[in-house]
Amino acid sequence: MIRQLKPGDQVVMHTCYESRKEKYKDKVWTVESEPWDLCGSEVVRLEGYSGGFATEYLKRVEA
Repeated sequence: MIRQLKPGDQVVMHTCYESRKEKYKDKVWTVESEPWDLCGSEVVRLEGYSGGFATEYLKRVEA
């Protein structure tokens, strides 16, 4: 079973539009919130990113 993301986790975006943009490509983000449901998608808040971001497009990385 995959562990849910939690505040403090380090993640990168993958397989989404944002992950192909130069300013976000390979950027390591810090999760700021617990996951919540937004219109049927599980999202979290990322440090320095406005709004919620779908967890299905985030991959946890080891610091």
